[in-house]
Amino acid sequence: MKKFLALALAMAMSLTLVACGSKDGGSSAPAASGSSDASVSVSGEGGTVGIAMPTKSLERWNRDGSYLKEQFETAGYGVELKYSDNDVEQQNNDIAAMIADGVDLLIVAAIDGDSLSNVLGDAKDAGIPVISYDRLIMNTDAISYYVSFDNYTVGTLQGQFVIDQLGLDLADTSKTYNIEFTAGDPADNNAGYFFNGAFDTLKDYIDAGILNVVSGKTTFEQVATPSWSTDTALENMQNTLASYYSDGTVLDVALCSNDSTALGVAQAITSDYAGSNAPLVTGQDGDIANLRNIVDGIQTMTVYKNVANEAIVTLELAKAMLVGETPDASLIDTFGIDCAYDTSSYDNGTGIIPSYLLVPSVITKDNLQELVDTGLYAWDGDYLKSTAN
Repeated sequence: MKKFLALALAMAMSLTLVACGSKDGGSSAPAASGSSDASVSVSGEGGTVGIAMPTKSLERWNRDGSYLKEQFETAGYGVELKYSDNDVEQQNNDIAAMIADGVDLLIVAAIDGDSLSNVLGDAKDAGIPVISYDRLIMNTDAISYYVSFDNYTVGTLQGQFVIDQLGLDLADTSKTYNIEFTAGDPADNNAGYFFNGAFDTLKDYIDAGILNVVSGKTTFEQVATPSWSTDTALENMQNTLASYYSDGTVLDVALCSNDSTALGVAQAITSDYAGSNAPLVTGQDGDIANLRNIVDGIQTMTVYKNVANEAIVTLELAKAMLVGETPDASLIDTFGIDCAYDTSSYDNGTGIIPSYLLVPSVITKDNLQELVDTGLYAWDGDYLKSTAN
């Protein structure tokens, strides 16, 4: 069966995957103890799927792992789920263990997109197909498909939110605003897409002098946050405020690529910012602590990615792959979810990886009910709580 799948997938990757609808363009939670947390079930009627998640210390990965496991087990598959505590070596070991256990397919959200070439080469040799989940895995031809959200759009939504909230107009330079950026983990391939989407959207306003980056930090490398660390984001923003805003200079916007960094930035603003205004603070993921901050007016928005929908897309893709099909844009019809099939944007260094990209949305204090309507959140007084197990 696995040899047949390897042959089928090799043939699939050698073809140009073009179909109608294809895209042409391009709070931290408590850390888990131990090096890896695994949830293993016996092989289901459809086989066993190995799922490698980066860590339990970020709320969103707990949600991803939970919904993936639920979807696959409900569909009759066995699931081996491992979290690797943001330890690259541990994730390599976890994946190697799943290969040794004879899983039929791997779903991998990489800690470091450049660190898995050898172990995934072993998966390919064993005839085990690999889905790169949420983060694109780089420099390996073992990847069959990529499932994520449109990561560049995440950034453009944040940038457009700033434009709309401040009422920016390139024809009107009479008002100027100060902005600082906080980007994500350099090891996460998505982080560059998030930052570039936001910066590209705002660049014309920066060039026109309507938006001023007082610190001068305008490149991804200057504002990156290793491991998406809340503590690092806090320290970096404290340093920025002390160096450039301690004299009363007004900060109007703190554009943060995700919620874990926004949590640190918001804390720094609350404790160290000398101004009397409340800067706009962006985020991404819909973490509970950040949603609380949105209710309290400390964070302004988050870009929400429905991980339950991402799990549905991943399940349908895996089901097709495991019966030897070559999925393409036509698979979208089975999702019941807004999704694009992209065969041009995501090159992992060995070639274009066919990608299924879901659509994110903007959440503010005014539309928190939309999260409740997904069934993944519920009201707990004035705040939201997660309904995930």
